[in-house]
Amino acid sequence: MKLLEINNINKSFGDLEVLKDISLCVEEGEVVSIIGPSGSGKSTLLRCATLLEKMDKGSLIYCGESAASEVNGKSVYAPKDKIKEIQNYFGLVFQNFNLFPHYTVLKNVTDAPISVQKRNKEEVYAEARELLNRMAIGDKENYYPSQLSGGQQQRVAIARALAMNPKILFFDEPTSALDPELTQEILKVLRLLASEKMTMVIVTHEIDFARNVSDRVIFMDDGYIVEQGDPKEVIDNPKNDRVKAFLQKVQG
Repeated sequence: MKLLEINNINKSFGDLEVLKDISLCVEEGEVVSIIGPSGSGKSTLLRCATLLEKMDKGSLIYCGESAASEVNGKSVYAPKDKIKEIQNYFGLVFQNFNLFPHYTVLKNVTDAPISVQKRNKEEVYAEARELLNRMAIGDKENYYPSQLSGGQQQRVAIARALAMNPKILFFDEPTSALDPELTQEILKVLRLLASEKMTMVIVTHEIDFARNVSDRVIFMDDGYIVEQGDPKEVIDNPKNDRVKAFLQKVQG
């Protein structure tokens, strides 16, 4: 089943065209890694997919429901109440955690399911504690973000996203703010989620991780999808010269 369809999207900031006619689909249970140089449009693509940025052109569909359709060469968005409904389909984990500093770990994880989704408090707390245990931070529920390491903060951010029961999770360079040891912690969590068939779209610089965990790798450069396909093909045997040059550089 297709969870996400992005069709022919364009996005500019002033005169700078950042996304140029991008299309992609994500199937249920699929792990898609997006790699490429800085400034290639990867994060902007994620921000458009998660409705944080408005596309100029193109359409966006979640689980068969249209968040934006193209009319006369422009993206036209669904009404606010429909968008709110569609936002429940996905979660987003940022590179810099974005936790509420004045909330405890438990409140960070439970706040949105209770206040936005209006779910039963006891049920949400029980689920949140289970998620924190899965993230190996069950003993930190009364801590504040400032009392945690970067890796622990990122695991709270992942638990918070999962607490909304999304069908698809987006990660925007989830390890870029972490040192190598903490990076491994987070990649371990992502591997666990992948083994549980969580649908994920991950913007990452971790090439080995993309090769070993993804079902598909997408290489972006200068606002285009330059190459995509089986991770081992794209990473170990790229057809495009730009992809070859990038991978030689990052893999030494």
